[in-house]
Amino acid sequence: MFSIIIPTFNNLEYLKLCIESIKKNSQIDHELIFHINDGSDGTLDYIKKNKFKHTHSNQNIGLCRAVNNSAKLASQKYIVYAHDDMYFCPGWDVQFKNEISKIKNEDFFLSGTMIQPFKSFIFLDCGKNIEEFNEAKLLKNFNSINYNDFQGTTWAPSLLPIKTWNKVGGFSEEYGPGLGSDPDLNMKLWKIGVRLFKGIGNCRVYHFSSLTLRKKVSNNGAKTFLLKWGISIKFFKKYYLRANEKFTGPLSEPIKDIFFYINYIKCKITYIYHLLFSKKN
Repeated sequence: MFSIIIPTFNNLEYLKLCIESIKKNSQIDHELIFHINDGSDGTLDYIKKNKFKHTHSNQNIGLCRAVNNSAKLASQKYIVYAHDDMYFCPGWDVQFKNEISKIKNEDFFLSGTMIQPFKSFIFLDCGKNIEEFNEAKLLKNFNSINYNDFQGTTWAPSLLPIKTWNKVGGFSEEYGPGLGSDPDLNMKLWKIGVRLFKGIGNCRVYHFSSLTLRKKVSNNGAKTFLLKWGISIKFFKKYYLRANEKFTGPLSEPIKDIFFYINYIKCKITYIYHLLFSKKN
């Protein structure tokens, strides 16, 4: 039902766990597609041996290009973008499927909810790395913590129709290796009229967190976003996406009160400063 897009960079043991969790904990058959950056740790051989759809680059081309490349192989109506250091919990796909069945809009953006071994979304420490991972503890407890559906999500695992993905051209590659690309994608969706950005509280993955493509490399995604859109990521999330508020329905235009304009002016001052004085990274 879904084309699951997973970029990876010499992270084989986490990738194996991710694939295993999808196979074991999905109730529907899905298409798995990978982009392999480098792959000299055995990842490329493993993916070829198991005959998974994939694209490959000899070097780490970053998250944005990696996902864009592999998404071209998708054959299903919906794509799910995920990280290779995620463990998919039982029933994750049914939660997405049930939500899709209620949506009448052609274009929308959904996400699951991350369980992480530090305080963020759902806090449950089942191991900070694969060596410490306590799968039995996770499977026993992953559904025991209540978490509401929420507004304005930009997070993975994310789901959207392949037609919607193609309308906006996927991830913007100027954000390579990836920081800032998620809110940028959502801004592009906002610009074409998408107003349903919904995080599904009961669609859950365990996330070891940022063990994927950003090893020793980062980018100033906040600056790139500001110079591209004229507002900050923080401003966009707060006033447009209303990020992390309890879900109450599709979004509307932001309320433009005095606080909106004060923070908007702050964005513009920072924007002008970067245009005039800040060196490009």
